Amino acid sequence: MTEHLAFTLALHDVLAADRTANACWSPYSVASALGLASLAAKGETRDQIVALLGEDNAELLAGSVPNDEAVFAVANTLWAAEGVEIVPGFTKGLATWPGGRSRQAPFETDPESARKLINADVADTTNDLIPELIKSGQVGTDTVATLVNALYLKTAWLGTFSDTAPLPFHAPAGAVEVPTMRREAKMRHAAVDGWQAVSLPAHGEVEAVVLLPDGDLAALTPDRLEALVGALEFRQVELFLPKLALTASETLKSVFTRLGVTRLFEPDGDLTGLTPDPRVLVDDIVHEAVLKIDEEGLEGAAATAVVFRSVAFEGYVEPHTVRVDRPYVLLVRHAGTGAVYFLAQVVDPS
Repeated sequence: MTEHLAFTLALHDVLAADRTANACWSPYSVASALGLASLAAKGETRDQIVALLGEDNAELLAGSVPNDEAVFAVANTLWAAEGVEIVPGFTKGLATWPGGRSRQAPFETDPESARKLINADVADTTNDLIPELIKSGQVGTDTVATLVNALYLKTAWLGTFSDTAPLPFHAPAGAVEVPTMRREAKMRHAAVDGWQAVSLPAHGEVEAVVLLPDGDLAALTPDRLEALVGALEFRQVELFLPKLALTASETLKSVFTRLGVTRLFEPDGDLTGLTPDPRVLVDDIVHEAVLKIDEEGLEGAAATAVVFRSVAFEGYVEPHTVRVDRPYVLLVRHAGTGAVYFLAQVVDPS
């Protein structure tokens, strides 16, 4: 669990570095997609993923499926281009994941149809909360495969809220009135190191844990979060909680490279656990999440896609760096005839 919390908070610190803006994402979905990518990776490429995720990622996720009292759906799907050779060991490993399956998609001949096929499957899994995970242009004729995790969760509170009314919420830009729910009951509560935590239990062995700092939002460390969760104990609590509806989408390549996962995206990374073709790399990882909380309970959906593409394999060549950091001239011209559409002399681009 400590490794999963470390992964969760490390990504959150990058994704939500601006503590004055909303953020919403699914560590379960991202960890699932990245865990599947680790099945495709070998050598240093895999080592970098495991260093971020932890060794027990797959076991933790497999054991975290809610019981039948909650509505839960999950799919882990490999969409492979027609004719691409997939290593049998990868298919076998994929089958051990919840909802693990393999499908074909016509990336090479009709990437737009492939995109729509994947999006329709994600929409079906997420109860239409995520209708378009993969945007136009994010897959193409050079796409060889896409690994997709999609999940949906809906559950009701164990207990009820009442007396919803507009109350002030002190946002960074100033106080605003928002619909706020009230509940008074015995709930698990903790106060540690300038933070309070309240656990809201829901059906299906699901809980929502509200983490509230005494002051401004600050970085949560795994140790602090574990201390808060470990200190939860029942007491009488009057909780005022705003209703919530958040949607967010992200591209994660730059996030993972900042956290040390670089080989996955490089031409000489090793993804031969997926296909024998040495020219395959991950083009990007896209993610979308939706979360709603009201008087009845919570509903959430998330999806993550790891997009693999084929590149011309030429080996690594040290680049020649051109740093445009002084006055320069710019031509905009017709490439065939040389006719100059625009000429600019740039001495101060500010």
